[in-house]
This record gives sequence, structure tokens and C-alpha cells, in this order.
Amino acid sequence: MNTELSKQQIESYQQNGFLVIEDFLNAEELEEWRVAVTVAIAERNGIKIPGQNIQVGMDDGINEDAEYFSKVFDQLLNLWQTNEQVKKIMFDERIGKMAAQLAGVDGIRIWHDQALFKKPWANPTSWHLDTPFWSFSDRKALSIWVALDDATLENGCLYFLPESFKETSFDNKPIGKNMDSIFEIYPQFKKTRPVVSKLKAGGCSFHNGLTIHGAGPNMTPGYRRAMTCAYMPEGNVFNGKANILPQAYLDTLTIGDVLDNDAQNPLIYHK
Repeated sequence: MNTELSKQQIESYQQNGFLVIEDFLNAEELEEWRVAVTVAIAERNGIKIPGQNIQVGMDDGINEDAEYFSKVFDQLLNLWQTNEQVKKIMFDERIGKMAAQLAGVDGIRIWHDQALFKKPWANPTSWHLDTPFWSFSDRKALSIWVALDDATLENGCLYFLPESFKETSFDNKPIGKNMDSIFEIYPQFKKTRPVVSKLKAGGCSFHNGLTIHGAGPNMTPGYRRAMTCAYMPEGNVFNGKANILPQAYLDTLTIGDVLDNDAQNPLIYHK
């Protein structure tokens, strides 16, 4: 696993809000990730989030275009909570260190992992932000996106709007039908030229949760599989949004409480 970051890579991420790493996993590691994720998904039997009775493809109340969204990608979250092999992968301190170095923080917690599979002929993923959906508000929060298949122009690779994270806020648009709806909030980026992130299987990208990003449609009869993980810098507090937090935990929280429950959001790296 290629987990050593150069000074230039860190500076590039902090300038642009994303970083692409072509050779993140070797062939053996890629197969390990593929097998682990495939088994974990099968074990879940379509349940999107542990402890919540939401099936993949159901309207979870977040999106106003549920039918369209269900054909954007299949999304299963917190596989680490239900599969030991995925847990081993997600808890790798080396990846946590990468996230902390890029964000410029001392400690990193897992917010949630998620498998993101674009089915054959899937709709595009419209421009959006990540952090505004989450139960904390931190301008340094970020995610890793690992390609389990080649991510190409034809099957729905990611696109980023460079430097957008410097001006975005916690206002967002849901992932819906219109690719350009994000520009109703951030019109200054309407003419920004996106950077395409084509990746061979085993490559990865990191992006800030306030970087505007999206993905193209899958114009092929094959899948475009990715495994991702969102990271919360240590010390963040509850902002009142439920997001993926289970009800039993939510019932113990008030706005401003520190999100330091290791059973829900484990600390995987501290400097």
C-alpha cells in the first residue's frame, strides 16, 4: 500500500481540495479489498445502514428525487460495523495518518465508510458537497475514494472543481436530477473547468468534504465499484443533524456535545 505522502502532494491537496494517487493498492491488496467488500455487502442483505430499516434504493428522506437517485448508485454504509475484514481495512492507521496529514490535524476518526457501486447505465452523480450532510461542521473533513474497478470517462469517474472548498459553506443541494443546481448556491464556480479523476483499479483520491465534486453516468454494461471512507477530525461536536447516527446514540446527544464515541466513530490515528 502506497501510504507515504510527499510534501508536494500535501501542498497540492491543501491548494486544490483533492489529491489523486494512482498506485495506492497493489494487486494483492486490491483483491483483498474487493473480496472483503463483496462479502460484506452480501452479508447485509440490502440493508443500507446498520440498525436502520432502510434498503438500498429506498427513499431515506434526504433526497427530493428518490427514484432518480436510486439509479445513480447503490450505497451501503458502515460496512466496518458488520464485517471484520472491512473493519481491519478501514482501521488501518496508515490511511488515518494520510487523512490527518492532508487535513492538517492531529487526530482522525472514521465518520462512515461506504461502498458506492454504479450499476450498468447508471445516472450521473450531480455536483454536490459532502460535509453539509454530516452531524458535525468542520472545514477540514475529508474522504478517501478507492477504485475497485477502473474508473473511466465511460463508466462514471469522479470530477472535482479545484479550489472550490475555499469558498463553499455548509449550504448544499441534494444529489438530484440537475447537474447544475449547486450553482444556485455557488454561482462563482459555474464557469470553473473541472478536473477529471480517471483511475485504474487500486488507485484512490482524497477530497475535502467542501470540495464541489460529482461523477459522470455509467455508459457501459459493467459496474463501476468504489469503496470510500469519510473522516472526521478529532474534537468535533454534534451540530444537530442525525445523518448516519443510530437513534440510541442520538438520544444521548445535545448540540455541542463532543463526538468521541469510539463504538460509532473510532479514532484510527493520533499524532
